[in-house]
Amino acid sequence: MALDRTPVTSRQLLVWVVIAHHFISVTACDEAFYSHAIEEYCLSKFKFDMDALGQRYWCEWEETVGSYGELTNCTFLIAEKLECYWPNRLVDEFFIGIHKLYFRNCSLSGRSLSDPPNSVLGPFIVVPILVTLLVTALVVWRSKRSEGII
Repeated sequence: MALDRTPVTSRQLLVWVVIAHHFISVTACDEAFYSHAIEEYCLSKFKFDMDALGQRYWCEWEETVGSYGELTNCTFLIAEKLECYWPNRLVDEFFIGIHKLYFRNCSLSGRSLSDPPNSVLGPFIVVPILVTLLVTALVVWRSKRSEGII
């Protein structure tokens, strides 16, 4: 098998430099230190804010959005300083842990789910039943009345 000895063009060299720089940037992140830094700096402030807020208000988005935003920004700024990509696997795992710890009992809307009052629920049950019975009676009545049909 003969090796192709064509000279490397400047464009090919540029492509390899860009690829090498990208690879070096990806591997430059010290994940262990990044994980420690977000735990130490970001999580400690978030815990302090959530404890000051009180567990009763953890599911109130209006109350927690400021602290949650600061936590997000903190993880981003540390990633930027340490030349880590953001978001990344560590950030995903970090926020999953935050949600399991602080927001596991919260619904998506921030309020606990419950049935609507009977004054709202009743018509949604009764009206379809009445319409079904009325249409059924109309079909039976019309099928027994054969006069005038060709």
